[in-house]
Amino acid sequence: MKTLYLECAMGAAGDMLMAALAELLPDRQVFVDRMNALGLPNVRVEAEKTVKCGITGTHMRVTVDGEDEVSRDVHARHHDHDHEHHDHEHDHHDHDHDHHDHDHAHHHHSSMADIAALIDGLALSERVRADVKAVYALIADAESRVHGRPVSEIHFHEVGTIDAVADVTGVCLLMEMLSPDQVLASPVHVGSGHVRCMHGILPVPAPATALILSGVPTYGGQVQGELCTPTGAALLKHFVTGFGDRPVMNVSAIGYGMGMKDFERANCVRAFLGESEGRREEIVKLSCNLDDMTGEELGHAMERLFSAGARDVYTQAIGMKKCRPGVLLNVICLPQDADRLAGVIMRHTTTLGIRRQDLSRYVLERSERTVETPEGTVRVKSACGMGVTREKPEYDDLSAIADRTGMSLMEVRKKLGL
Repeated sequence: MKTLYLECAMGAAGDMLMAALAELLPDRQVFVDRMNALGLPNVRVEAEKTVKCGITGTHMRVTVDGEDEVSRDVHARHHDHDHEHHDHEHDHHDHDHDHHDHDHAHHHHSSMADIAALIDGLALSERVRADVKAVYALIADAESRVHGRPVSEIHFHEVGTIDAVADVTGVCLLMEMLSPDQVLASPVHVGSGHVRCMHGILPVPAPATALILSGVPTYGGQVQGELCTPTGAALLKHFVTGFGDRPVMNVSAIGYGMGMKDFERANCVRAFLGESEGRREEIVKLSCNLDDMTGEELGHAMERLFSAGARDVYTQAIGMKKCRPGVLLNVICLPQDADRLAGVIMRHTTTLGIRRQDLSRYVLERSERTVETPEGTVRVKSACGMGVTREKPEYDDLSAIADRTGMSLMEVRKKLGL
């Protein structure tokens, strides 16, 4: 399957992701021309060759009225009529942030509705419009939670708004142009230390970035400074379906999206495009031995584990000490859910200890579609990858039809051709 893998060893920002993806195209100028024809007011996009640590890549330069903006990331604020707060998110290309005193009478702020109206006016497909709005919704939700204000009160500052929209739109447009079957990424390096903003000194990652990256494998401590911006985090959260090692793949193109600042390491996002035989994801297996629970109690515990997000829960018959028969309870889950599900096991079983194994597994890409039949709607689940394609009708839907019509499951399948 066509796989896009993003290597975020130096974090991610909107312009870096856009540049890395543009390098994957046979002719990146086609993308640049499309961006300049979108209708973004007074915006000009250029692909510039840049060298970092001896590696040649691309920097996407976005200018507004012929000038580079102060920052390339989304700036958000909320209204407070007693005291105006200008909350500048931190561009990881510049870690020594200046103080900006803005006269509210001379600067306007864009709400989510304003951003949506701007996007609706661009020459984009409905798919790209929806992607751009979804990315901005992630950012607005994070800012809302950071400030403790409704999303309707979150506004993006005029400085940086237009070129930030260009970055987000550019990445979403490139995803449509490249059309990968799956998008995977490495764990995200967020940097370390602190950055200065209008309110004082904040830890890295910035609060909004940290919220957006909830559930995403991240690490820091190797580079001082902010490497992952809120925009970069939101783009990864929206498009990436799995984080981990690069899968086995036949690579057809490699792109280097360069940042502005120089580090000892090459400041870039690296993108790989190619064909993979399947997707590998990190999982955790939690196990414990039980010999003093009834079948009803064990069944209840399994139901609670499924409800709490376990990918699979199953039991095996085992022999325990003192020759007592017992049950081995196994729970398969994602790494970010393991600690929480271990707590569920402790609460709903009699175990005194839980074994944890960190594993990886190959999985087929899954999807679901609905089929209209003379007997009603039936969901059909599909799985593909590694040279395999499978489809299976949803049991619950077939069972409901069988109960309603008096037919057997086999008769329902035969009649509906499923």
